[in-house]
Amino acid sequence: MTRSYIPLNSLRAFEAAARHLSFTRAAIELNVTHSAISQHVKSLEQQLNCQLFVRGSRGLMLTTEGESLLPVLNDSFDRMAGMLDRF
Repeated sequence: MTRSYIPLNSLRAFEAAARHLSFTRAAIELNVTHSAISQHVKSLEQQLNCQLFVRGSRGLMLTTEGESLLPVLNDSFDRMAGMLDRF
């Protein structure tokens, strides 16, 4: 089985945007532009071949796929941070 390469920055951008339900707040948190968050999320959606957000007049909402991915990323990032805190 081959693992596909997905850039960590795209996963971080999605996680922050999903947590905040805002590309702007995610950009502020990650110290990048709104456009960078948008591009990372778009790239991730293309790589996964699914839509992660519904973008509407009332802001962002997670799709079913986005709702499935978010807790996995949260757990993974928390585990990595916990491990790195030991050093």
